[in-house]
Amino acid sequence: MTRNWSHIEVKAAVDTYFKMLRLELSGLKYNKTEHRNALVKRLDQRSNGSIELKHQNISAVLIDMGIPYIDGYKPRFNYQRSLLPAAVADYLKSHPDIQELFKANSEAAPSVPTVSDFLVAMEYPPTVEERATLTTAVPRAIFNPSGVNYLEREARNKSLGDAGEQFVINFERARLIHAGRESLADRIEQVSVTVGPSAGFDVRSFEVNGIDRFIEAKTTKYGKNTPFFITPSELRFSGENSSRYFLYRLFKFGEAPRLFSLHGHIKDLCILEPSEYMARPA
Repeated sequence: MTRNWSHIEVKAAVDTYFKMLRLELSGLKYNKTEHRNALVKRLDQRSNGSIELKHQNISAVLIDMGIPYIDGYKPRFNYQRSLLPAAVADYLKSHPDIQELFKANSEAAPSVPTVSDFLVAMEYPPTVEERATLTTAVPRAIFNPSGVNYLEREARNKSLGDAGEQFVINFERARLIHAGRESLADRIEQVSVTVGPSAGFDVRSFEVNGIDRFIEAKTTKYGKNTPFFITPSELRFSGENSSRYFLYRLFKFGEAPRLFSLHGHIKDLCILEPSEYMARPA
């Protein structure tokens, strides 16, 4: 029989998680096993698997709050809603200095990474189950003491977005050159610059047969399961051009960026949640 975690145990797990998160967001290396071994001594005979799950639950709570999470702990959303969100909120309230770390990290933007082989950066997208949490807009009904959605703030980071689009252009050039279509590679267009947001996508590339490939680039410095944001015009364009539309999700955007692609109408590929409402006096 599974034993519920006590308030003291949950607090200990949250404290340990945030120690690691601080190091990760500061660009410092750390050893998860060492932190887990130290945590075990503060718990009531919990297994390594149980601790791993609790840390994955904390990642899910942070995503629901709009806060970056530890990349190595893939979010699991079946968390203890009666206890865990409150413990995370208590930590945030008692450590207000961490908000400056979140702010600085969400506003930072690395230069366009240089890699030896762009094509190896592509990997499979998340599973259907994982993809259900990929697109979001606002924190769910979870109390965030700061009231700031740092995931959304990072998504609005223009310098980061521009760097991601340039990486996508470099990737597409490599893909087409590798396929022997260098003439098409020379015609790739950064539509977000030549046309602007009204275009509904960022980069015009090509299939090997010369047909247009419309690409929307979404970039994050955080992990593969970090939610991204879609505008109404982007969503509409993906539906009207689903056969030629690709969303490229860039993640871990730094020294070793990765990406995956979603092909088709975004509403068929992700669960969408409204981000804001227009209000008029009744």
